[in-house]
Order: sequence, then structure tokens, then C-alpha cells
Amino acid sequence: MEFLQTFLPILLYILGAVLLGVLIYLAIKLLDTADKLNVLLDDIEDKSQSLNGVFEAVENVGETINGVNFKVAGILSTVLGKWNSLKSKKKKRNEEEEDEDDYE
Repeated sequence: MEFLQTFLPILLYILGAVLLGVLIYLAIKLLDTADKLNVLLDDIEDKSQSLNGVFEAVENVGETINGVNFKVAGILSTVLGKWNSLKSKKKKRNEEEEDEDDYE
């Protein structure tokens, strides 16, 4: 019994020291992995910032095309509206002239 009372605490102290060493090693590895991950995320952020200029250019081109499209549609609408009104006025005049010719 005396042997177990002296041997078991020594065994537990040794196992505790080994466990503490393993935990310290894993913590160091975890910190190293976190540093690598931080570098990777910084690289991704830099690359995404460089793409922001491209996306802004595409957005500006799209807005310009949209603005031109609205102007062309407005001009066509105005021209067709005037053409239609002139056509209807001409048609009314022809009908009035025909009515006048019928009365004469």
C-alpha cells in the first residue's frame, strides 16, 4: 500500500506534466495557424479591394447605358407622339374636306 501511495502521485504528476506540455504545444500550433489565417485573410482583402475598381467601372458603364436608353426611349416616344398627332390632324382635315365636298 505504501508503494501505491508514493507511486500514484508521482505517476499523476508525470502525466500532468506531459499533458501540460502537450497543451502548450497545441496552443503554440494554434497561434501559428491563426497567424497564417490572418495573412491569408489580409491577402483576400487586398485582392477584393483591387476588384472594387473593376466593379465600380462596370457599374458606371451600366448606369451610362441605362441613361442613354432612357433618353432614346424618351426621344422616340416624343417623336412617335408628334407623328401620331400630325397623322390624326391630317386625317381630320381630310375628313373635313370630304364633308365640305359632299355639301357642295
